[in-house]
Amino acid sequence: MIKLIIFFLLIFNFSHAAEFMGDFKQGSFILGKTDPNSQVFIDNRKIRVSNDGFFAFGLDRDRKNNVLIKIKNKKETKIIEKKVLKREYKIQRIDGLPPKQVTPPPEVYERIKKDNRLIGEARSIDTQYDYFKDKFIYPLEKYIITGVYGSQRILNGKPRRPHYGIDFHAPEGTPVKAMMNGEVTLAEKDMYFTGGTIIFDHGHGISTLFMHMKDINVKVGQKVKQGEIVGTLGQSGRATGPHLDIRLNWYDVKLDPKSILE
Repeated sequence: MIKLIIFFLLIFNFSHAAEFMGDFKQGSFILGKTDPNSQVFIDNRKIRVSNDGFFAFGLDRDRKNNVLIKIKNKKETKIIEKKVLKREYKIQRIDGLPPKQVTPPPEVYERIKKDNRLIGEARSIDTQYDYFKDKFIYPLEKYIITGVYGSQRILNGKPRRPHYGIDFHAPEGTPVKAMMNGEVTLAEKDMYFTGGTIIFDHGHGISTLFMHMKDINVKVGQKVKQGEIVGTLGQSGRATGPHLDIRLNWYDVKLDPKSILE
């Protein structure tokens, strides 16, 4: 955190409206710094500014238009327009899956709707925590990355929704660490798609999500510290093998977790 603050002190000039860390490309997390007394609007949406001037937002996987950032204080209002760079995504084909893993049976639709509602409510939480401004860490010590953000999965020949996370393969039962300080806003052991699922709030609408957990060692409302063991890797839900799928969100905007790790 000290290095991050020094970086901003070196580049930030209060005669400017704001400075940013992060690539303005599809799927990216963006960290901003401005005068703490300023108001910040992203595409006309007012967002939180921390007591020391930090704010955060993200860019959707398929965003095509530029980002309009408005910085407003008592003296002036500045408009910053940033071009969003396009990314190329991988196509991943998985064949030979049981039919129920490609198209869920009708009898589980209500369960899926309930799961989606719980996840949506957890991701919509807007707190004044400012943990997001620190550097995130990887949730595992040893792993193989088997899935990346934005990739299109074709299951048994049928195109599905893009993959919005990173898949880490490791032995079942491998300890999983919290990537950043936060508060647990969801802890469910048996969701239909995601199995054992945890969501952590890091403030200002920034959240991380862990899927397919075997064991969950935390509960809703619990505060966690970066590096704390929150459970173990599994293959629960609709998983084809043991792995951890992590997600990053700015409210309902699905971001590339790699953008907070590198």
